[in-house]
Amino acid sequence: MGVRTESRRARTWHGRVLAAVAAVALCGALTPAGWAADGAPGPYAFAEDAVGVRGAEGTTDSARLEAGHAYRSSIGPSGRGGRLYYRLELDAASTAYVSATAVPRAGARVSYSDGLKVSLQDGNGRNCSSSGSAHFGATQSPHPIAAWAARETGGKQYACQTAGTYYVVVERSGAGPSKASPGATPGGTADPKNSASRVWDLEIGYVSEPGLKEARSTTAPETWDSATPEALAGTARHRDGGAGFSTATTLGQGVWRDGISPGQTRFYKVPVGWGQQFSATADLGSSSGGDGYVGTALALSLYNPVRGFVDDVGSGYDGRQRSAALAAVPPVAYENRYALSDRVSGMRFAGSYYLVVHLAEQVADRFGDGPLGLTLRVRVAGAARSGPAYAGRPLPQDVFDVAAGGAGGTAGGSTGTGNGAGRVTTMKLLAVGGIGLGSLLVLTLGAWTVAARRRRPIRAPWPVSAEAETVPAPLPAPAPAPWDHGGTPRSR
Repeated sequence: MGVRTESRRARTWHGRVLAAVAAVALCGALTPAGWAADGAPGPYAFAEDAVGVRGAEGTTDSARLEAGHAYRSSIGPSGRGGRLYYRLELDAASTAYVSATAVPRAGARVSYSDGLKVSLQDGNGRNCSSSGSAHFGATQSPHPIAAWAARETGGKQYACQTAGTYYVVVERSGAGPSKASPGATPGGTADPKNSASRVWDLEIGYVSEPGLKEARSTTAPETWDSATPEALAGTARHRDGGAGFSTATTLGQGVWRDGISPGQTRFYKVPVGWGQQFSATADLGSSSGGDGYVGTALALSLYNPVRGFVDDVGSGYDGRQRSAALAAVPPVAYENRYALSDRVSGMRFAGSYYLVVHLAEQVADRFGDGPLGLTLRVRVAGAARSGPAYAGRPLPQDVFDVAAGGAGGTAGGSTGTGNGAGRVTTMKLLAVGGIGLGSLLVLTLGAWTVAARRRRPIRAPWPVSAEAETVPAPLPAPAPAPWDHGGTPRSR
């Protein structure tokens, strides 16, 4: 009798555990990266394949980064763990690009000067190029910011041209809280919510660009159409922006509609081919209530395919519709890299260019939690041409590719978190995930059933008390639970 009771209880316990595993796994499968369990947008969607890496406080113990991979790390406050080192092993021919995206954690506060700086140095501590920097700027609103640095080969470069070990230096900038700063308490001590006193999460990307088969001009184009293009008109189609670079929604040429809430950052990507010229305008819709004025409310930033900063523009908001247009950038050309300004040198290769839109969290204080209407007018002018002949393949291999039907077309939105095809893709993934989960559960249940049938009744060699029969088997322990970008022109 005791054996049968134990068998029944074991089956009951197995069933409960199986149901719990199914529920937890299903919830995880239905919650995309970058979204909270209640469906609200999260602060940032990190790359799903990002490898965790710990930054070292010195070069000796620095971890090696591999080209083509994404990494997830974190950085402490400036002055205390606020400078980290990572290691690269480079050949003499390839150009290396390293970007770092800083993500303040929920509830943090930031000041104008808080920011991030990225440098790439040789074994003697010399910078291979000017350090890239990013700041939260006039919005003083916490959101993802990205900075980049490069080891370039050929052209007019003289430093860092040999093969060997190089170091990526990621450091936080900013004076930190003081008696006069918004992030300090009346007594002058650090406010625990101030971002200068808190850890930021990091997403680090490393892209390798091969050298050329044949030498090309080392002079940036002197003339190009720098007139601000007329914004596109037409009926807007809906696309939901992504929550990070890795989940950015693809847009083609056209007019696109979305919504954005105060404190939220939306990511989009636009394929641009060699020889094509990109332009974009962001329109923020009017508010149905509230009053007052927010000085820098809307920030529109442009990043190139290796997440290098190109340009940005901001706009205030008083409840009436506002528009912000990026200044004209040159057509994509390999030789643009030899220019001094970010706005020209950043347009150096074909691929997906990122549009990042942020709405300052202070907008909620005057106009409510939103969302407000957002319209993006995207233009990709000119026919795509063939690019330079590389001597090898970049890593990742598709970083400079232009998706079919992308740059000059109007289809757009085939990836990311948008509606239409993007939603179909998401449902397919959920369906595949559900099938895989169901198969796993069926196999697990089958294994338990076979084991139970093969188990022979064994009588205990000693009497089993009634109290012992009612003690349940222990369950396994649960698992632990821009805006003013602030970038400086690149000098050479």
